Amino acid sequence: MTVPEIENILLQGISSVTNRELSEISPDMPFHDLGIDSLGFVEILVYIEKTFKLQLISSDLTRKDFETVHSLAAFISRKL
Repeated sequence: MTVPEIENILLQGISSVTNRELSEISPDMPFHDLGIDSLGFVEILVYIEKTFKLQLISSDLTRKDFETVHSLAAFISRKL
């Protein structure tokens, strides 16, 4: 799966969690600009784990990986 494909899947999940239109979110938008609270981050992590069959808790996910949708998609791509 390519990074752009992963980005599209992430954008759909983030759109659902944040109740924003898909067109309002870009891959380079910082997560803190999306107004996601701690519960929202947990929802996104659960979405990622279920969708991509990854265990993020046991991975080496860093704050830098969670800066933008693009950086998160690149991290997921390396783990798949």
